[in-house]
Formats: sequence, structure tokens, C-alpha cells
Amino acid sequence: MALARTRSMALLGVEGHVIEVEAHLGEGPAGLTLVGLPDTALREARDRIRAAVVNSGECWPEGHITVSLSPASLPKRGSGFDLAIAAAVLAAAGAVPPSALHPAVVLAELGLDGRTRAVQGVLPAVLAGVRSGHTTFVVARGNAKEAALVPGITVVAVASLGELLAHLRGEPIDQDLFGDPADTERHEPPADNRRRPDLADVLGQPVARRALEIAAAGSHHLMMVGPPGTGKSLLAERLPTILPRLTPEDSIEVTAVHSVAGTLPKGSPLIVDPPFCAPHHTATRAAIVGGGSTRLRPGCVSLAHRGALFLDEAPEFARGVLDSLRQPLETGEVVIARSAASVCFPARFLLVLAANPCPCGRPGPACTCSSSQRRRYLARLSGPLVDRVDLKVELQPVAHAELLADRPYAESSATVAARVTQARQRAARRLAGTPWSTNAEIPGAELRRHFPVAPPALGILAAALERGDISARGVDRTLRVAWTLADLAGRPQPAVEDTAFAYALWSGRAQ
Repeated sequence: MALARTRSMALLGVEGHVIEVEAHLGEGPAGLTLVGLPDTALREARDRIRAAVVNSGECWPEGHITVSLSPASLPKRGSGFDLAIAAAVLAAAGAVPPSALHPAVVLAELGLDGRTRAVQGVLPAVLAGVRSGHTTFVVARGNAKEAALVPGITVVAVASLGELLAHLRGEPIDQDLFGDPADTERHEPPADNRRRPDLADVLGQPVARRALEIAAAGSHHLMMVGPPGTGKSLLAERLPTILPRLTPEDSIEVTAVHSVAGTLPKGSPLIVDPPFCAPHHTATRAAIVGGGSTRLRPGCVSLAHRGALFLDEAPEFARGVLDSLRQPLETGEVVIARSAASVCFPARFLLVLAANPCPCGRPGPACTCSSSQRRRYLARLSGPLVDRVDLKVELQPVAHAELLADRPYAESSATVAARVTQARQRAARRLAGTPWSTNAEIPGAELRRHFPVAPPALGILAAALERGDISARGVDRTLRVAWTLADLAGRPQPAVEDTAFAYALWSGRAQ
């Protein structure tokens, strides 16, 4: 009888857990038994591993093999345990020294011919392994650059089971060893000669353009209402061009989410630009907030983490889908509970809603909808959801003469992005030492306690609150927008014109 062990990683959401893989070779009928809550894909590993071992020129051990994945109470899913199981089985049979497996965490799928295949979620798995004290990781070559994003570790990239066995035996092989990824140039996105969208493409709509700048500067949610052809989608699609690039910490966090979802761009595993997600209005609740029956996957709100989520034709989304956004808008995360486990995905995004003013969408006199039809159509967006939107803008059709006149004055994305960056830097200096980095993140109580506004600037909000035109939550959101306006203007505190314009934007009356 023989025993060998190695380690792998299991993912629940974006949280990784170290799994000890133990292989015991004993007497009894030939076969392989997997214990420790494996799912269907993991149970099928028995056949894949046996074929991979035989086709790699190794002898499959005789007798009964028991493979235990512990802790046994933690669900294990996917094919990323294949290489670890194969290595543990061969070590138990004496084909490789068992001690050579001890320091490494092994993550890869095996093909029937013994070649390794990349798996999803390697970055969060490696991050969790580092937090547990591990520094050596064995992955498929297709996951090598992604794993090497974590500094201070050794990544052994193998193309096949045979390469791993040669490495464990100390035999010379042509392998890739990645250490600290200090060379950031290799993580830059590949050159793209296609023209990027630019805010200068949108002519007219000065209020909407200004609202987009404010949304980017303070990370405020935005809603645009207007007939087709007024530029709602054009504006939303150009929002990422004026958002600042992600910080190194945010880049790793965003990349980890996309790694779990399997949506990392090929050839450039590190995401450095804010993501932009625009689901179709037929998307289900699970597609938006995440979920699944067998494997819990991040939804659009998590794929838009640290970026923007654009819901075009927002009233056409199912009511339950829209209301499911309320929790992540408040907390910045999504908790998905299932009977087997609960997972938490990050979901701090900038929400952009776009809607036609009525079901027909025709402008001006061509519209045949009654006032009650208009009210019912926009009422599909629930009051609690709209109350969480800081900026509301109504777009009107732009005349041809106005388009021609605005062309020389339309600012580019680079010009607006520079102002946005300066405003965020001012907010970051003011919020230094706090858990927040943008004005939209500050809780209402902390906003009033630590960042008070001069009484004259509060006059318009106090009057609106007395009339019942604004809720207490609306006051807090308006004050956050006023602080962003002050940051954009370079003022140390919101002035009367800042709170007045912020209230006009919150109420949808900005002109």
C-alpha cells in the first residue's frame, strides 16, 4: 500500500480554497474512487486521467485507487483537479518521488493524450493560494501569463503530464518558469488599429454630455430618456473612454472576476481599462446578477465591476430583473445563496439606463401614445430603482443646423477624461484615510457628518424636502453630485450653483 498527496484549488465564486488531494493505492479490484463532494465533471476525471497516464507512456497502477479531496464538506467542481489527481496517483505508485509534490499547487485539465488544457479562475485561485502561504504553482501553458500576474511566486507552466513528471523527477525539459511579472509591457493589450469611439462623435446634447462627465467623475448612476436617434447609446458607449484606467489593485480584482467567468481577452490576461457591459433586454435575472443551477457564475453586474453597466431600452427588461439591481447598487456586491453554498461576487459599477419616453418611440407629433400610456411605460422602472439614480437627463432631437454649429465645439474624450481624472484626484485627496475613493460611494450619514455643506448651498434642497419633492436618500445623492461638481470646478466646497444644478439633474429638469 502507498499514499501520496498534493494540493489543488477549489473556487466558490471568486474565493479560492486550498484542497488537499490524497491518493491511496491499495488491494482490491482495479478501479479509481473519488470522494469529497465531486461534481459530474470531476467524476468523469477518472476516465480522462487513466487515458492521459497511459498515453503519456506511464503505467497505470494495478489495484484499487482511492482519491480523497479534502476538506470533504466543500463542493468541488470542474476539471481543474485532473493534473493534481494524476500526479498524486503516480506518486503513490512510485513513478515520481512523493516529496516532490508537497510544495506545489497543481491546476490544469488533462486531455486524453496527456496534454494540459487551461482552466477558468486561475488568477483568484493563485491569489487564494498565496494567502494560504503557497508560492509554487503548476498550471497549463495557456494559464501561465494569468498566473504570473501575482507577484512573488514561481509558476511552472507545463504543456503535458509528461512535462510535469519530468520536472518532478529532475529531468531536463523545455519549460517556462515565470517569476515576479515586473515587465508590465507583456501585459499590455495588443495593438488595435481600429478607431476607438470618441465623445466628439456625439454632436449636440450639451446637458447629456455634461451629465456623462459628471457620472464619470463621481461614479454616479445616470438615466437618459429620449426618442430614438437622440444619442443615448452613443453617449453610453463612449463612457469608458472618459473613465480613468483601473488602479493595479482594481485591475487584479476585475481580472479575477473575468477569469472565473472565462471572459478574459486572449493574449492579454490583465484588464487595465474599466469594463463595459451592455446586456440585451431579454437577459434573465441569473444573467444579470449571476447564479446558475450547477456552477455559480458572475453576472453582468459583476462583469461590469469597476466599470459601467448599460441597460438600453431599460423599461423592456423584466421588472424582477431591474429590481434585482437594487442590492448591488447599495452594497457593491452580490450574494447568491444556494442550498450547497453561498458565494459573494463584487459588483460596484456605474449604472447607465436608457429609455424611450413612450412605447412607440416616435418623436414629437408623430407619437400616438396617450399620457397614461407614457406614464405606464416609464413606471416599469420602479420608484426605488429610479431613486437610486443620481443623474436624470431628457434628450431632445437635434436639428441639422445645431449639429453643424456644434461640430467645432465638441470636446474629445481625451479632453473630458483629463478633467475627470483631475476631479477624481481631488476627491481622492479629500477622502484619503477613508474606505471610499469616489463621491458616489460615501454613505449618507458619513457625508453629512464629515463633509458638511455651507447652509446657503443647502437652501434649495431644504425647500424641496419640505415640499416633498425629494426624499432623504435623494438629498444625499444630490449632495454627492454637488461635491463632484465642485471637484470638476476646482472648488473646495459645493457652492449654491453646484447644489442647484445637482438638484436639477437629480429631478430630471436640467436644461
